[in-house]
Amino acid sequence: MALKATIYKAELSIADMDRNYYDTHLLTLARHPSETDERMMVRLLAFAIHAHEHLTFTKGLFDTDEPDLWQKDLTGAIQLWIEVGQPDDKKLMKGAGRSEQVVVYSYNATSHIWWKALANKVDRAKNLSVINLQSEATEQLAKMAQRTMQLQCTIQDGQIWLTDGTETVLIERETFKGER
Repeated sequence: MALKATIYKAELSIADMDRNYYDTHLLTLARHPSETDERMMVRLLAFAIHAHEHLTFTKGLFDTDEPDLWQKDLTGAIQLWIEVGQPDDKKLMKGAGRSEQVVVYSYNATSHIWWKALANKVDRAKNLSVINLQSEATEQLAKMAQRTMQLQCTIQDGQIWLTDGTETVLIERETFKGER
C-alpha cells in the first residue's frame, strides 16, 4: 500500500524589502512520506525568497521530472525552476535547458562536498544559481513545522528572518554559483 502525503497549511506573510514585495500567501504543502520537516521548511523558505503570484509548489518528490517549485508565465513557459537539496547534474541541466533561471537551495552539512563533485559538470549552465543555507538554521526551521502554521518572513539587505511568533531564525546564504 502506497503511503500518502501529509498536508500542511501555512499562512506566510512576507516583507521583502530588497524586492519591495509585501504579501500574505495561504499555502498548502504536501509532504512526501520520505521528506523531512527540514526539507519541507526549506521549500517553504524558497517560496518566501522568490514569492510571486505565479510561483507554485509542484509534485516534487512525487514526480522526478518536476522541480520542487516553479514559476511559469501565462504561456506556460518556465521562468524559474527551484530545487531543494542536492540534485544531480542531469536534473540541473534539464532544468537549465527548460527554464530561464534555475536556483538550488542546498542545506545539508555535506553540501560543500556535494558541490565540489558537481561544480564542473554544471559549469556551462549560465542560468544556474546554487545557494547553500546553514544547516544549523534549517534545523531550527524544522522545529517550526506544524500542520497549521502562521509564519512571518522578513528579507532585508540579503538577510532572511523567519518567525512563528515564538521562535525567530536568521537564515544566512552562501553562494556556490551565480550572482553574489
